[in-house]
Amino acid sequence: MAKRKGWVAPSNSPINSLDDGCLMHIFSFLSPIPDRYNTALVCHRWCFLACHPRLWLRVERPIKGVAEPGVFLNLEAAISAARPGDTILIAAGGNHVACNIQIKKPLCLIGGGELPDETVLTCSRGSDSALEFLSTCKIANLTIRAELGCCLLHRSGRLTIEGCVLQCEENPLDYLSFPIVSTATAYPSLKKGQQDEHGLTVARTRIEGGAKAVSTNGTLALQHVRAIYSRTSIFFWFEVGVVVDK
Repeated sequence: MAKRKGWVAPSNSPINSLDDGCLMHIFSFLSPIPDRYNTALVCHRWCFLACHPRLWLRVERPIKGVAEPGVFLNLEAAISAARPGDTILIAAGGNHVACNIQIKKPLCLIGGGELPDETVLTCSRGSDSALEFLSTCKIANLTIRAELGCCLLHRSGRLTIEGCVLQCEENPLDYLSFPIVSTATAYPSLKKGQQDEHGLTVARTRIEGGAKAVSTNGTLALQHVRAIYSRTSIFFWFEVGVVVDK
């Protein structure tokens, strides 16, 4: 991670006289994004401490089979324990089940692999969605598979989907299978250039199967669509939000 341009804590600064354990304890009180992220840009030492695994919630199976602070065996337990603004790192490999998990607080979910295909959340048949969002959240570097239904259900807040893979049935019933469903309702009372509190942003995301990439059942509309086609899937960039008159 690059150094932050501008202010750098001098080596003789009083805060740098603290040992690593004390500094890490201070950093633990910061919200991961943006405060702890910005802290990590100050210098190499702060980057190491602010990004230390002990400061992030993780979904993985402990190597020694012993419970570790901040480590959870499943995503639902990690989301339940998280504070608003926390980041949850989901370990690559293994089988992560996600069925109708509601997220009612601002969180960031990140796959722990180098590629999104290495961290897979599976939504079993009979569930409406893998993840249901009722708050402003971000997901990144994840593969989400829905056997029937939708991968992501956006109810409210601003949802950002970046560098993910969303997989649905290849030949679905039109009304049952969508990678993304948004039912958010907003009112076009904004001036040009303002951003509504409800919306959806998709970037560098591969979508496979489904009746269509996104279904909007509320008052939000699809905007700014860009796509790159391949043999088996399409990479998408688009927005779902309120259409503001010029």
